[in-house]
Amino acid sequence: MKTMKMIASVLVAGLLAVSGASATEKNSSKKAVAYKVDASKSVVKWHAKKVTGEHYGTVALADGSLLVDGAKVTGGSFEIDLTTIKCDDLTDAGYNAKLVGHLKSDDFFSVEKHPKAKFVIKKVDGAGANINITGDLTIKGITQSVTFPATVKADAKGVSATAKITLDRTKWDIRYGSKTFFANIGDKAIYDDFAIDLTLAAAK
Repeated sequence: MKTMKMIASVLVAGLLAVSGASATEKNSSKKAVAYKVDASKSVVKWHAKKVTGEHYGTVALADGSLLVDGAKVTGGSFEIDLTTIKCDDLTDAGYNAKLVGHLKSDDFFSVEKHPKAKFVIKKVDGAGANINITGDLTIKGITQSVTFPATVKADAKGVSATAKITLDRTKWDIRYGSKTFFANIGDKAIYDDFAIDLTLAAAK
């Protein structure tokens, strides 16, 4: 009988421990607070290069949110409004409009069919302000996993985050002018990689 009671006591203690751990996990998950991205204070800059030069400009954020547990970002997502693509380096209005129109066409981002790009955070590695973020980036209806370093600062008032991201456009079926697919285009080639300089501001 003593043996049976001891076994029963051990089982009960084990169940209580598991129950307590589950409760702790639930309480911990509830600590994450959603901060809404302030599109007016956030900036997305793009920079693309070709054999004969380069172009750069901006594109606006549509909306988004960041999940923050204490001072650590644990998740979130944001959308980029591709209809707002702007070129900042061409001062001639005609050439500027031609380039922006081309970027919005099916040769590049197919903006009429896919007006927004979306990024969803899947994993955050590292501690402190400097972290690595992994997530799913969807452009033109194609989703690819990307990882990039970011600097994040969070407090009771809000969250600020900056990141420099290099993307290979061909992974999202943007092949125009790519030597990877068109070997004999010479000095008309546009490099596959383009850069995104991201600044996010978010508040409760």
